[in-house]
Amino acid sequence: MNSLSDGIRNAIAYIEANLTEPVRIEDIAAKAYVSPYYFQRMFHALCGIPVGEYIRCRRLSAAAQELSHSDARVLDIALKYGYESQDSFSRAFQRFHGVSPSAAKECGVHLKAFAPLQIKITLEGGSVMEYKIVEKAAFTVLGKGRTFSFETSYQEIPKFWAAYMQTPDAKIVCGMYGICMDKDAQGFEYLIADDYCPIREIPEGFITRTIPAGTWAVFPCRGPIVETLQSTNRRIWDEWLPNSTEYQPAGDYSIEAYPEMPHEDPAEDYCEIWIPVKKVSE
Repeated sequence: MNSLSDGIRNAIAYIEANLTEPVRIEDIAAKAYVSPYYFQRMFHALCGIPVGEYIRCRRLSAAAQELSHSDARVLDIALKYGYESQDSFSRAFQRFHGVSPSAAKECGVHLKAFAPLQIKITLEGGSVMEYKIVEKAAFTVLGKGRTFSFETSYQEIPKFWAAYMQTPDAKIVCGMYGICMDKDAQGFEYLIADDYCPIREIPEGFITRTIPAGTWAVFPCRGPIVETLQSTNRRIWDEWLPNSTEYQPAGDYSIEAYPEMPHEDPAEDYCEIWIPVKKVSE
């Protein structure tokens, strides 16, 4: 049985073994036994940095070590670590280290080291995370969508909601759900959505998506919506999923469900996060 923490370790080892080779997020995620969508969310939660930024920093750190300890040409090092030209490498190197690649060859110059991540299991104060496992039939939603990056979604999605709710579209779809769906290695699609009845016409500017039937882990969020959603979401990826011995992620989507209207007192607000799961294979 493979745990997600073991998978993250495997993924980091794969990155380290391929710093000078082209790597795809799909191949890295496969080492962690999850989809690219879930891997990117979990890596950011566990490691505090997007996986693309981690790879960039490791390559620039390794490149600096080679420049300072060898006679290699700057162009050769640039090509070795995946840069298409010496100019693009020099700009990235200058931003990261604060000096040019040629200056890195000088004795005594200060360079930045970015060490490989080490995933360690630590014991901290115990805390309870409430959840339930439910079976749900397939359903279709109607909504307005936008693409977000994994790096800025926590800041940008609340802005998307705030702007949307000021438009006439909010009378068509009031926002029963916030749905994240995998799009590509750079980002994911997010829908503000309601249940959709297939006999209705799809209004202009709106889209439909069908959520498959399956098993879901449902996490309640009580209190001010943005804060509790984001803190619960971090704990799901940082605590619950990496340590779950019974369930692992399934599907490339997740849902925020809003079964109640906001209360006058934000402390009384309630919503849920739904994560599709499957039994861990023995």
